[in-house]
Amino acid sequence: MSLVPTVRLSGGLEVCRVLNGMWQVSGAHGPVNKDRAVEAMQAYVDAGLTSFDMADIYGPAEEIFGQFNNQLKSKPSAPALQALTKWVPRSGPMDRNVAEKALRRSMARMNVDVVDCVQFHWWDYRDKRYLDALGHLSDLQQEGLIRELSLTNFDTQRLEEITSRGIRISSNQVQYSLIDQRPAVKMEQFCLANNIQLLTYGTLAGGLLSERYLGMAEPTSRAELYTASLSKYKNMIDTWGGWRLFQDLLIALETVAKRHSCSVANVATRYVLDQPAVGGVIVGCRLGVAGAGQHIDDSLRSCSPELKLTAEDLAAIEAVTRCSNDLMALIGDCGDEYRN
Repeated sequence: MSLVPTVRLSGGLEVCRVLNGMWQVSGAHGPVNKDRAVEAMQAYVDAGLTSFDMADIYGPAEEIFGQFNNQLKSKPSAPALQALTKWVPRSGPMDRNVAEKALRRSMARMNVDVVDCVQFHWWDYRDKRYLDALGHLSDLQQEGLIRELSLTNFDTQRLEEITSRGIRISSNQVQYSLIDQRPAVKMEQFCLANNIQLLTYGTLAGGLLSERYLGMAEPTSRAELYTASLSKYKNMIDTWGGWRLFQDLLIALETVAKRHSCSVANVATRYVLDQPAVGGVIVGCRLGVAGAGQHIDDSLRSCSPELKLTAEDLAAIEAVTRCSNDLMALIGDCGDEYRN
């Protein structure tokens, strides 16, 4: 097992700085064989990548984790796993029973007695019942059913509102990449002042931030953008500055990667990992999807302390990113892309 760097959340839970993302078993990235997905998880754990990020709305993700967790418990000296899930309710009554029922459903699926981290998402800020839901989750945390209470895709204004009510938030999961650097505008400063970690997704733009797309003609068809991630992040690139500027970024990243004998994905991940409020980066795992690679070695290289970007590297990268559009002005703060 490799020694993977970890970060400690405010409640004490240590998670890997590269987390295994399970959105890709939701069905939007190809049919998933659940048994093969469970089998594929072992290689990540063997490599020391023991933190898994999932959600109650990611298809069978919680059940796949639960089946693997059950198998692992029967093995002597099995390493501890860190299970982060999300509760993504629809608008409606948010009494204690609703919150506890959702939590216990996830616990049963995941085969755990305590959820390591619950990351709460809310669709509509105009409906203030998200404060009721978080209040109940905080109570359940005090009762020992939740280790870390966190958020996903909340903006800075709402993050301030929630914490001002005495609800301790450990982390906020947001989109953060060389393409989308909105967290650095407002949220980073608040998180640093309040011991809140950012857990980031979209850091590799669904795979677009890789050598594979260097020099490639702009993909536009569904056949070319064949996963939900590719389609989503291609739209983000269009808003950010377009395919030509994106090619300039890939050229700069390849130059840096060659200096460090690593991949473009390593450089893109390392850049985000080095940002002040970032605790960890979530890298999608296409567990049980036919023909999908695992990229474990790449993840280990990305978080290795041996990979250090120099001032020269950063200058080359930022010479390109400075030419992009202002996503904060075009989209809004973190998570606003889901609400506008």
